[in-house]
Amino acid sequence: MTETAPLSDLLWTRGYTDPTWLHRFTSAGRELSPSRRVWRGPEPARDLPERPSDLDALDLVTTDAGTLKLPELFAAAQTDAFLVLHRGSVVYERYLHGAEPHTPHFNASAAKSYLGLIAATLAHQGLLDRTAPASAYVPELAGSAFGDSRIDDLLHMGTQVSYAGRPFDKPTEAQRYYAVVAPQLRPYGYSGPTSIREHLLTARATGAPGTEFRYENGNVETLAEVLRRITGLSTSALLSEVIWSKLGAEEDAYYILDSEGVEAACGGFSATARDVARLGEMLRCGGAVGDRQVIPEEVATTIVSGVPDGYPRGVRLPAAPPDSPATLSYHDLWWILNDPYDSYMASGIHGQRLFVSPRLELVVVHFGSQVMSPAVPPAPLVQAFLRIGVHLNA
Repeated sequence: MTETAPLSDLLWTRGYTDPTWLHRFTSAGRELSPSRRVWRGPEPARDLPERPSDLDALDLVTTDAGTLKLPELFAAAQTDAFLVLHRGSVVYERYLHGAEPHTPHFNASAAKSYLGLIAATLAHQGLLDRTAPASAYVPELAGSAFGDSRIDDLLHMGTQVSYAGRPFDKPTEAQRYYAVVAPQLRPYGYSGPTSIREHLLTARATGAPGTEFRYENGNVETLAEVLRRITGLSTSALLSEVIWSKLGAEEDAYYILDSEGVEAACGGFSATARDVARLGEMLRCGGAVGDRQVIPEEVATTIVSGVPDGYPRGVRLPAAPPDSPATLSYHDLWWILNDPYDSYMASGIHGQRLFVSPRLELVVVHFGSQVMSPAVPPAPLVQAFLRIGVHLNA
């Protein structure tokens, strides 16, 4: 007989299953935790031309419950914001549940991919050695699972770790990470790490790096620390300098901070849908915004094709059922769809997506607050994005 979980454990699931709290968390992170802005830069916002298209009546996905159109998809995904760019123009834009175009929204793990762009850019510039262990840049991590892993292992989720001697369990470790950066999510009597750096030091290897795909936040937090050591900049300042200030963004973005004032780089980032769409359009255009090359063209154009030899090419999203097909690849913290359109995406919990499909000339941003529970099936977002792209290109 399974014992009932003690009341003190209920907080571990609060961020997944409480709809009211979840909507507040995704839209008002800076009210719940200390934060640091990602400056949009001094230049005027870059215009997003509009070419509206009526997509509401389009049949998107057929499920057991029937054929979904956008209103049904929005209900299933608890959508807060949805924006579609086609050939650089806004063809569809909607905001629900109190979200507004100027309001930053939680990006969750989609932020991992943005950090991957910075790392790939610094490596392209010769400032970061992909083959070096992380401890070459952060000496105090020597002997830990992450410190002994190569930069490429971090960029491809190639470490196998155990924290503080616990058997690794992805949902548990995700909640443990939230407890590090968000005191309000700590259960009664919590005595674990209270900063990201302290958390990383408890990681020990349980297998050789580079041999298995294991989606884990510590890879990204280690990489973020490496980048801070290389550049001398905070993660917020680095993202602003390398990317955000060059997009023509309308608004500052922001990261939430831990107790030491360090950014939660793996998922504590918030920005508006319009500005994230600008980032996606920059990637679709080979790393350029107009006549300005923001990131090297090689970095942008090899997101899909650059998976190194030896890394798995058949993986699945963290929330996917374990018996679902492993059809994705993973490169430099981006999810590769392996479809005919060279599509790839940044993906985060509760429905955050930045979807880029160069051959469909498509960029889609979806922000959501979907409850994470076995009783709530994930919304078929990617299938819907592709259907929209094919329709717009017909």
